[in-house]
Amino acid sequence: MPKLTLLIHCPDTSGIIAAVTSFFHQRKGNIIYIDQYVDLENQTFFMRLECEFNHQISFDDVKAHFKKDLGNPYKMSWHMFGAESKLKMAILVSKYDHCLYDILGRYRSGELNVIIPLILSNHKDLEPVAKSFNIPFYHIPVLKDKKEEAETQQLELLKKENIDFIVLARYMQIISGNLIKRFPNQIINIHHSFLPAFAGAKPYHFAYKRGVKIIGATSHYVTDELDAGPIIEQDITRISHSHSVKDLILKGRDLEKIVLARGIKLHLERKTLVYNNRTVVFT
Repeated sequence: MPKLTLLIHCPDTSGIIAAVTSFFHQRKGNIIYIDQYVDLENQTFFMRLECEFNHQISFDDVKAHFKKDLGNPYKMSWHMFGAESKLKMAILVSKYDHCLYDILGRYRSGELNVIIPLILSNHKDLEPVAKSFNIPFYHIPVLKDKKEEAETQQLELLKKENIDFIVLARYMQIISGNLIKRFPNQIINIHHSFLPAFAGAKPYHFAYKRGVKIIGATSHYVTDELDAGPIIEQDITRISHSHSVKDLILKGRDLEKIVLARGIKLHLERKTLVYNNRTVVFT
């Protein structure tokens, strides 16, 4: 049964919902999900819709008519996705393995409806993990004086495999502007939520010394400004004076795995919409 997902944002005005639902009703579509939100401050309308058809449709024809009948008149920024094909996801890692194992476990169990053509790393440490899941592993060192060369190799691999989006599963390198431009709002990162108060190599140690009461993790899309991209998902857990630095690190890694997995699933299910460096996340 053909199915499509529609994401919209546009200037808010009356009649948008009626126009969109009528468009699919006229084509004998059955709307199985619809959610909308209005940013009153910016007078901007957001919508996510899923529609099923009990007959064959021309996806290109639906898109062309939607653009003509609704997209242009309402000045919409919109994306329409078919449900037939799986997205291709590349995983970038360094030496930490907890997020990688979690993603691959969910992938193997069928929880993540995605294709993983490759795992790419600036170190060789996690190659055995990739092999155990039968996923091609590529080692591209990122040397201080040869970062552009490494980036060129990365881009060639990603292009060759027709990668749709990238997950940084604790990849400990700054992503270049060229890669970000090639994958706008298509690179998902994960990190602890102590930033900017506790930056650097040992944030949990610094947080422990300050006696923090919560720790957390943040998944977000990567932008040119380091760790300042649109946030997809976050979570926290409470801690107390009885927890050691080791406890904080373990709890933090558990949160990183969970929050990154949620972020990936939201992206795969087309439930995130980026606007002005913020995300509207539909549930």
